[in-house]
Amino acid sequence: MSLRRTLFVAAAAVVASATALVMPAAAQAAAAPTLAGAWAPLNRCPVDAPAMLAADGVTVAAACLSSSAPSGTIKIGSTTLTTGATDLQLGLLNQGGVYTVVAPAAGTVVGDPVDIPGGLLGLMCPSAIPFVTAICQQLANNPLNRVTATIQSAGAPTDFNLANGVGVGQPILTLPVKIKLDNPFLGSTCYIGSNSNPIVLKPANLTKPTGRVVRFNADGTPSATGEQGYLSVSGAAQGDSTFAVPRSNGCGLLGILSGAVDLKQGLPSAAGANNLVLNDAVTNLGGFQTPRNFAPTEGQQLSNRWHAAVI
Repeated sequence: MSLRRTLFVAAAAVVASATALVMPAAAQAAAAPTLAGAWAPLNRCPVDAPAMLAADGVTVAAACLSSSAPSGTIKIGSTTLTTGATDLQLGLLNQGGVYTVVAPAAGTVVGDPVDIPGGLLGLMCPSAIPFVTAICQQLANNPLNRVTATIQSAGAPTDFNLANGVGVGQPILTLPVKIKLDNPFLGSTCYIGSNSNPIVLKPANLTKPTGRVVRFNADGTPSATGEQGYLSVSGAAQGDSTFAVPRSNGCGLLGILSGAVDLKQGLPSAAGANNLVLNDAVTNLGGFQTPRNFAPTEGQQLSNRWHAAVI
């Protein structure tokens, strides 16, 4: 594999593990196909997206990327959450060193929602606001107390930096996100951050990853000389402690509970008071193929082989 392609693979793999919280969609995971053998980690790659299919393998290189992270932590204001298991998948295009992300139509990451410590009592109680106090009095030992948090995309990633992706301590990309809070009292539109005022993460490598090349035949069976392959990167930790967190919005009927959430959680929370760490991500970036005689295109060949591997 050429140095240029190796750097592309390694940097993109690090980006994947740094963004492994974005756009959770557990229901979409159940609908994803199962792929045979070494194809299995790439089962939600957007191989049929027009931009992926058009990649010719000469001026534009196409790849599938997946990243799974078993755990991590994110501190938002006065609350620290343990992240659930997550799986990010997307397509990547490299055109002359300019990188473009191709997101699956159904969402980029599948992730487990996490419980807010203390539930609604921990999120906004006690409160000096009378109607909030009335809610708080109903919550002790009540199943309605449970609150789950899920991090979602609030816009497209920008500022991808290849050199930072293979180094340590410098931002790999800029990633806008928001956090959805779910509870019957909060309603279905309660978020910390929004598309117009997101939490802006700039994750960097905290440790150096290690990697190995996985080669396999078109049907997914392992082979040292197989025509398919990906770089599998593990052991990397990424994080960011520079981001600010805006106020909540849309919590409760007409947003009347947003103020109580902000007051208890210390929102807005200034840059430097928040922190994200992702542990032990395993990332695979694949799609490079040999021999390089694509007909009609590299992207179409990738799609054909991906579909042939569906069990």
